Amino acid sequence: MQFLSGINRNVALLALSQALMMTTTSAIIASAALIGHALAEDKALATLPVAFQFVATMLTSIPASLYMRRVGRRWGFVTGATIGAAGAAIATAAIAVSSFWLFALGTALIGSMLAFGQFFRFAAADTAGPDMRSRAISLVLLGGVVAAFTGPNLARFTKDLFDPLVFAGTFAAIVLIYLAMGLVASLLTIPPMSAAEKRGPQRPLLEILSQPKCVVAILGAVSGYAVMTFVMTVTPLAMADCGFAFGDSASVIQWHIVGMFLPSFFTGHLVARFGATNIMIVGALLQALCVAINFAGIEYLNFVSALILLGVGWNFLFIGGTSLLTECYRPSEMAKTQGFNDFCIWGFVAVGAVLSGASIHHLGWAVVNAVTLPLIAMALIATAWLRFDLARHRAAA
Repeated sequence: MQFLSGINRNVALLALSQALMMTTTSAIIASAALIGHALAEDKALATLPVAFQFVATMLTSIPASLYMRRVGRRWGFVTGATIGAAGAAIATAAIAVSSFWLFALGTALIGSMLAFGQFFRFAAADTAGPDMRSRAISLVLLGGVVAAFTGPNLARFTKDLFDPLVFAGTFAAIVLIYLAMGLVASLLTIPPMSAAEKRGPQRPLLEILSQPKCVVAILGAVSGYAVMTFVMTVTPLAMADCGFAFGDSASVIQWHIVGMFLPSFFTGHLVARFGATNIMIVGALLQALCVAINFAGIEYLNFVSALILLGVGWNFLFIGGTSLLTECYRPSEMAKTQGFNDFCIWGFVAVGAVLSGASIHHLGWAVVNAVTLPLIAMALIATAWLRFDLARHRAAA
């Protein structure tokens, strides 16, 4: 129990909370587009419930951050888990009555929960010293490795639990998982912000965002998440069109999530050793390689290898961008800067989820991959520029 003292205890609880949240998220990734396709009259709307989830995450990001500034991280996470349980219960009922729009409402509430859960990584950074922030963030995201195996298997084994209501059992199980996540979060002992921190000097948000380092941090995280979501969301549909069974696409999603979170064993160390910008550049190159593999063919090996690289690229861009962002604000500016960062991420992710469903339905798998290239290139160029600019300033100093 000595290990679970102080910061280590909080990081362990945050990692467990992250594992529970990502278990449900990966199960939803594996199933939501298929449920939407079954319930929607217009099949081009199959990914709309996923888009609703991301839109809700975007709209809740800033309010969630400000709410936690007032009540503290612990009660913010408990509130988020409660909202998620309500959303999963509504989604279960929607499948029972075959209502596409009720299912979209349920996924929207789950999206609001995700807005709270995205701050698990920042909560870890807040409890760690400056030298340990990237490693604390990595350790929390490492909870997603568990979800790589539990999430798709949760969807697979509960899919027909309430036969013939396909996937109703999955969302009923998700209700219980969110309740468990709230219980774990209630055990956190993160002290609230002091009065001095809350009342400390604050720059206007525009001034904070005008820092090149802040721009690149947000752009890297936005690019990594948007590209990943655009490709990942419709991969089960693309594989179904190619004749693969649900078990095959669930397996691909499972290994994709391994790629997302397994590198967290060492990403924090890499960021500390080589710098955030170098790791973000590698992340963008890995996502570009994912697109190249998807262009090369539609065999199972293409899907699984591309999705693994997509996940690793996201990990490098997301952890690198998050670490870079923590260098851009004062404690008193934390809530609004973190909230705006996640607002940007989930705004682009929501647009990607909407467009990906229509793109694969009307234009095909190749176009879904091609449209990600400009965003990857933008993140790569901006991060490379910042890297050389910082190196030039260090040399001048």
